[in-house]
Amino acid sequence: MLDQRYRWKNKQIRDHVAVVSGKKSPTLLLKNARYLHSMFRKWMNGHIWIYEDRIVYTGDELPENTTNCEVIDCSGLTLVPGYIEPHVHPFQLYNPQSFARYASQSGTTTIINDNLVLALQLGKKKAFSLIRELRHSPVTMYWWSRFDSQTELREEETIFSHGEVKSWLEHDAVLQGGELTGWPKLLDGDDLILHWMQEAKRMRKKIEGHFPGASEKTLAKMMLFGADCDHEAMTGEEVYKRLMQGYMVSLRHSSIRPDLPVLLEDMKRLGIDQYDSMFFNTDGSTPAFYENGIIDRLIRMAIEHGVPVIDAYHMASFNVAKYYNIEHLHGLIATGRVASINFLEDEHNPTPISVLSKGKWLKKDGTAIIEDKDIEWEEYGFAPLQFDWELDYDDLQFSMPFGIEMINDVITKPYSVTFDIATDELTTDHDESFLILIGRDGSWRINTMVKGFSNSLMGFASSFSSTGDIILIGKNKNDMVCAFNRMKELGGGIVMTEKGKVIHEIPLNLSGFMSNKPMDILIKEEKRLKELLIERGYPHNDPIYSLLFFSATHLPYIRITQRGIFDVMNKTVLFPTIMR
Repeated sequence: MLDQRYRWKNKQIRDHVAVVSGKKSPTLLLKNARYLHSMFRKWMNGHIWIYEDRIVYTGDELPENTTNCEVIDCSGLTLVPGYIEPHVHPFQLYNPQSFARYASQSGTTTIINDNLVLALQLGKKKAFSLIRELRHSPVTMYWWSRFDSQTELREEETIFSHGEVKSWLEHDAVLQGGELTGWPKLLDGDDLILHWMQEAKRMRKKIEGHFPGASEKTLAKMMLFGADCDHEAMTGEEVYKRLMQGYMVSLRHSSIRPDLPVLLEDMKRLGIDQYDSMFFNTDGSTPAFYENGIIDRLIRMAIEHGVPVIDAYHMASFNVAKYYNIEHLHGLIATGRVASINFLEDEHNPTPISVLSKGKWLKKDGTAIIEDKDIEWEEYGFAPLQFDWELDYDDLQFSMPFGIEMINDVITKPYSVTFDIATDELTTDHDESFLILIGRDGSWRINTMVKGFSNSLMGFASSFSSTGDIILIGKNKNDMVCAFNRMKELGGGIVMTEKGKVIHEIPLNLSGFMSNKPMDILIKEEKRLKELLIERGYPHNDPIYSLLFFSATHLPYIRITQRGIFDVMNKTVLFPTIMR
């Protein structure tokens, strides 16, 4: 699946057949392999022939012709299919390429990506060109098609027009519509979303839900509308409800919802002991959460909680492929499939010592191998931000007697400001700070207060937000200006300041959303950011998601958006943005 309509051209398929006939040599032979055969749900012993990126034979026979063949004796190893991560938000400081490279080292060789940032920041022409370029990655990438922005945009009807969404759905790299963060609109009668769901179903593509806390009747209604899967179960009872209504259940373990151990224990208590309708996801976690693995980590948890070993591996591979109708390519070690295989010391340790993806070694005997060239991001519209405007003192005037209180990392509610905020610096004996959302183009702003983010953070600026607009937080207005100016110099990023000095920064030179640094460096930078914020009173677990979801209207109760302070439950703007 590169720059062509079919996964393999006719000539390539003829070459695959010629290998089996003995007229051509395999490019790789895996001898004496003990491997998981998902059709039989058994561990098999045999030989695996590979030609370039495809498995051309599995069984007891050895090839007649091995003229140009790398031969690997797999005695003592256990082979399983490459893992599939079905719910990736590949713009959480990292970028799609850096995430894929990092994920492959722990065995994830296929990822299914959210298209939200591509839809918001690029036109479809550039977005589709980038997707075409990413197809050359040794890690297989598929995509979703969003139906809404999960915030209140000034020009949402242009970004998510019928033509734009339909073009995404028709793209052959797109496997599903969703996730359905705008499902309340659907229940309220939005027939355009329903039409897009109908189109997705007509194309035999899946619909991913987003139904936190949904009742049994709501789940039933969403199934009738066309939803197929949901990843928002937080208890075993919620897993049970989804299974009862016929959903595929995506078991989440993420930086803001590390729920898998709870789900597995609850399921055991409830007697749920079949796993064919389940798979794993990490829901686009922030970099540091991935320090100890990705899907391999979830397989290990499942095995430790008593899930049968083969079921644990199927939830990371075969179940995902079968659900998305791509099992003819992925999810099992069998003839005709893409040659993506993990080599394990044994089945109880799912972190591979070697990784083969699309027939290429990405990790061999513990050593990482980079196969793909770096993406030239600027060619596709992801460049350092350019600001042609200044932040001045008039932008730092606060008078609104109303603020946003953080209940946890991502849930916010309104609160009344009870003291005089007409000052240049707030005291550190409380957890209220200045908060500004300002348009990336400098044309508008909204000023309020935030409670529960920090009690001694002086200045903070972030171009990382759900809409790409600029977030400013702090106790000291001069430090907030200092943080903004440094973020501007970087061309986008996250900057923390104190007493007129920068104390930490994470440059995000790809449109202010993403870094082009490797994941291992980003993990260190994010961990340090979190440490500094905690020292300054941040009481929650995931500051990156806090920034991302300040504007996210798919969560209760109050949000700061391009249109102003927005009441999510009543769908109304309480205080509109001010034009600068």
